[in-house]
Amino acid sequence: MSARMQDEGELEPNSGNWSWWPSWRPTSMSLLKSAEAKILACVQNEVWSRFVTLPNQNRIWTLTVTNKTAQKPSDQASQTPLVMVHGFGGGVGLWIRNLDALSRLRPVYAFDLLGFGRSSRPSFPTDAALAEEQFVSSIEQWRQSLGLERMILLGHSLGGYLATSYSIQYPERVSHLILVDPWGFPERPQPQPEGSSTSIQGSEVKRPGPPRWVKAVASVINLFNPLAIIRAAGPWGPGLVNRFRPDFKSKFEDLFDDNTMTEYLYHCNAQTPSGEVGFKALYESLGWAKRPMLQRVHLLPPSTPVTMLYGARSWMDSSSGKCVAQIRGQNSTRVVLIDDASHHVYADQPEEFNRVVENICNTVD
Repeated sequence: MSARMQDEGELEPNSGNWSWWPSWRPTSMSLLKSAEAKILACVQNEVWSRFVTLPNQNRIWTLTVTNKTAQKPSDQASQTPLVMVHGFGGGVGLWIRNLDALSRLRPVYAFDLLGFGRSSRPSFPTDAALAEEQFVSSIEQWRQSLGLERMILLGHSLGGYLATSYSIQYPERVSHLILVDPWGFPERPQPQPEGSSTSIQGSEVKRPGPPRWVKAVASVINLFNPLAIIRAAGPWGPGLVNRFRPDFKSKFEDLFDDNTMTEYLYHCNAQTPSGEVGFKALYESLGWAKRPMLQRVHLLPPSTPVTMLYGARSWMDSSSGKCVAQIRGQNSTRVVLIDDASHHVYADQPEEFNRVVENICNTVD
C-alpha cells in the first residue's frame, strides 16, 4: 500500500542565475521529482508534500508525514514534531526507512535544505560565516512559515552542523537536538600515522579510513565544487554515482531491486550547484570546518538536551561526541554508538536508529 500523496506547487524552484543546461547532461528537476516520487510511494502513512515559500521567495521542498491509523489524529498533532535535516548531497528521499516508524506518535517534517534537492538554488556567499547564516536563516524562516513553535531537531552530517548552529541562535525553538554522525565539529588535527586508533569511552576502536568516494571527491576539492565531477561527466554521470556509491543501492535493496536510490542521488546533485557552493564556503577541506562547532557548542543553553548518534563503523570520528559531553556536561549531552552502522546510520541500522530516536522523542512530551 502506498501513501496518499498530496503534492502542491507544480512549478519548480528557481535556480538563481543558472538557467541553461548542457543537452548531454541527463538530468532535470522533473526527473528528480519522478525519482523522489518512486521512493516516497513506499511510505505507508499520510505524506503531504509541498513547497514552503520564504519571505525572500526562495522555496523549501517539504514533507509532512502523519500516522493515518492514529485513533485520535488531534492527539498526534499536539505532540512536538520531529524535524529531520539531511546531510550534504542528500534530500528527503534518503529518510525512506525512517518516516513511517518515526511518525507513529508525532508529525514528522523533512525538508530539502536550501540549495539542495528540489528546494530553490540561490547564490551563496563564499564567506563561511555568511554562508552558514544563509542556511540557518532559511531554516528559521521555514519554521516561521509553518508556524512551528518548538521542534525536536535532528540533523545528519552537514545537517547536524547546521542544526547545531540553528539551536545556538534559536534555542527556544528546540526541545531536543539529535545529531547523527555530525560533520564539522572537531578542529583539524595534526597528521596521524596510518593505522592509528581512536580512543572512545575508554576503549581503543580502530576506525576505517574515508571510503573511496570521499577520497575521490577530496582529490578535486580544492579546484572545483565538491560534486563537479558528476556534472562534468555528462551522460556518464549516473554510472559514476553507481560506481562510487554502490552502498546506496545495497542499503535499500529490499525496497528497490534497481538503481532507484543512486538515480535519486544523481538527480539531486547533477542540478545547478548552490548548496554545494555554500558547503564549499564552510570547509577548510572536505572533513574539516573553517568554523569548528566544538569551538561554539558551549553556547548551547544547558537546558537544551543533546543526543549524538554515531555509527560504530563510521569514518566520522565519534570522539567529538565525548568532547561535547565534556564541554556541556554529562547531564545535558548523551553519546550513543550504533553497532554495525557506518556514516549513514539511519539507513544501515534503521530499526535500531528508529528505536533510539523514538525513545528520545518520547522524553519530550
